[in-house]
Amino acid sequence: MDVTLHLAQDPAADELLGRSPLAALVGMLLDQQVPMEWAFAGPRTIADRLGTDDLDAHRIAAHDPEAFAALLSEKPAVHRYPGSMAGRIQQLCQYLVEHYDGDAAAVWTGVGTGEELLARLNELPGFGRQKAQIFLALLGKQLGVRPRGWREAAGDYGPAKAFRSVADITDPASLAKVRAHKQEIKAAAKAAKAARTAAAGESG
Repeated sequence: MDVTLHLAQDPAADELLGRSPLAALVGMLLDQQVPMEWAFAGPRTIADRLGTDDLDAHRIAAHDPEAFAALLSEKPAVHRYPGSMAGRIQQLCQYLVEHYDGDAAAVWTGVGTGEELLARLNELPGFGRQKAQIFLALLGKQLGVRPRGWREAAGDYGPAKAFRSVADITDPASLAKVRAHKQEIKAAAKAAKAARTAAAGESG
């Protein structure tokens, strides 16, 4: 795995994401409740603070939880909720150590079908079905991991140029398209909630 990603919109952070399977997984884990660039810059920040050039699942899994949480909480914080995310990252690394000998790439190496890969990703701590499908799409579209049926397994995120998730971000223009799609989804959800509230008021 050695490709150029543009998820953090920062050369050093993106370089790590493109060569480190664990960094890519951790970035995906962090991608919630914060801007995407902030989330995917996290692995580089963590590596720098650990004084290393990559993330090591064995080392992170064995790290003192309080010290690891403090490391993520240093300014600038790795996430809006650095303490809880530190725990999730350690859980992910502990799972990888237990099931894959700490090798993040082993999650997808040699997998025969997209459904099998989706099931493996879905089993990772912190990965629900949606996050698993987005990461599966990222693997297929940008990281060259394309087991049979991977687009179908990735659901709405699988089609080419879907511009629904980080899987489709390759430059500032595609980032803008994905961001616009997310804003549309939020606006629709807000409108639907307002409609339900209004309907409940009328029925009351």
